[in-house]
Amino acid sequence: MVKIVLDAGHGYNTPGKRTPDGSMREWQFNSAVASLIESALKNYENVEVLRVDDRTGKTDVPLKTRTDKANAWKANVYISIHANAAGSGWNEANGIETYVYISKPKEAYELAKVVQDKLVKATGRRNRGVKTADFHVLRETKMAAILCECGFMTNKEEASLLKSDSYRQKVANAIVEGLAAFYKLKKKSAPKPSSKPEKPAGQSDKVYRVQVGAFKDRKNAERLAEELKKKGYPAFITQ
Repeated sequence: MVKIVLDAGHGYNTPGKRTPDGSMREWQFNSAVASLIESALKNYENVEVLRVDDRTGKTDVPLKTRTDKANAWKANVYISIHANAAGSGWNEANGIETYVYISKPKEAYELAKVVQDKLVKATGRRNRGVKTADFHVLRETKMAAILCECGFMTNKEEASLLKSDSYRQKVANAIVEGLAAFYKLKKKSAPKPSSKPEKPAGQSDKVYRVQVGAFKDRKNAERLAEELKKKGYPAFITQ
């Protein structure tokens, strides 16, 4: 069993976490992607998912609460989802980067490289690489932990992407693909279709036939049977 923690960064009203024009809060992107990842992971075998953020966005859950919850659950991996920013106004900073703790824990660092590669390929954005930082969610977690910065809210082009459903889906798919590749997750098998069609409720195995003609001359019977077959009826002649 692979236990995956999803952490949509911040809350809806967290100060400063928004585009310069206020048209999008960072939480809106983070939470949408976390929900898409959570939904996609249901298609994999032996996977459990825990959200440590507030799905409503009303509360910016304290970082300690988030990591304590993940540690108590004994998770295997912690994924923190964010949108980046460079200052508070519009600028040219752009691209995607993934963070691990400053000590570069082996599992986290290798996972980060896989996820970063998937994100860049899926989105076509600039590759800013895997970086290190002393972020609380990377330092205080007792499992492999990565933090994905999926584009800059302070870049007009990327801000527009971050608002779009299609970009959010690309990001979610890339993170799921990275997790699946790294942890060798297998998709659940599709249910096999029944070789025998199900009978409607109350239907028996009895067959009822309707006679549409009786003739002394077989040729007349054959003529009618042929007409019925042309109209799509499985006509047959019995003596």
